[in-house]
Amino acid sequence: MKALVTGANGMLGQDLCPILEDAGYEVVETDIKNLDITNEIQTLSVIKAENPDLVVHCAAYTNVDKAEEELEIASKINGLGTENVAKACAKTGAILVYISTDYVFDGTKETPYEPDDTPNPQNNYGLTKLQGENAVKKYCEKYYIARTSWLYGHHGKNFVETMIALAGVKPDSARADEEKRAELDDTAVTTEANADGVQQSSIAQAEMIALAGVKPDSARVDEAKRAELKVVDDQVGCPTWTVELASGILKLLNKPYGTYHICGSGYTSWYGFAREIFSQYNLDVDLKPCTTEEFPRPAKRPRYSLMDNNKLCRNWKSALSDYLTLRDEEV
Repeated sequence: MKALVTGANGMLGQDLCPILEDAGYEVVETDIKNLDITNEIQTLSVIKAENPDLVVHCAAYTNVDKAEEELEIASKINGLGTENVAKACAKTGAILVYISTDYVFDGTKETPYEPDDTPNPQNNYGLTKLQGENAVKKYCEKYYIARTSWLYGHHGKNFVETMIALAGVKPDSARADEEKRAELDDTAVTTEANADGVQQSSIAQAEMIALAGVKPDSARVDEAKRAELKVVDDQVGCPTWTVELASGILKLLNKPYGTYHICGSGYTSWYGFAREIFSQYNLDVDLKPCTTEEFPRPAKRPRYSLMDNNKLCRNWKSALSDYLTLRDEEV
């Protein structure tokens, strides 16, 4: 069995590829350098030449806020690009797994979103990912749409590493070096997997979470010095480790074709997520909740994006514990 992965160099792709190999797949890794999904002819040519049994489409435009001003670019990658991949899979007979997002929903529901709930995206990013979903349904018979949320992993900028960095802890992991830590400024923290939002990369669900009032306490000089942090507490969702998502994708292949939610079980707010990170990592941080209105962003986020994952992933706290353990084991 052969699997082709788009966006293989992204945060999800770097965990997914070895997991597919362990499952017995011959893996073909592609990214913008050898597969431009916005080029229909090239996309068909590459997929036809490789003739994979399975295509996992991770490549995406992921800059949520920038998509508000770059709708055309985001639509070209997430909409047209996915359409090209879907057409190629239909012509070659490959099974397509498309990675989508909780942002296709509006966040107004009060119970976990089911896969067949009606999407109603509130920002351009969610709109373009929904365009991708519609293209997959239109052109493919053998497909899985896998919606995920609040994604974090060892191979990209993410919310977990941002929180640890703000707590003043020097990373023990080579994967959390300066190049892979989130960029900080005086007012906010961004956790985009792809800062310029143009190149194809793994989808990231911890996008552009804004934090206010980052005030390190200079009176303390210990390694984990206490800091005052304010984190958004009125957006609720499901944190998901890339390894859990990758494992969930394998589980999909034994299920009927269709749309599924692959995200951490349970739920929390961004504030609750940060609190659990600090608790598990034994960090002394003065953490305070704040509202979305205290830190407005260009793109509207759903207040409630819980998704029913049908037990495809374990509890998010257990997954976070394993993530932190592996983080410390890296040289």
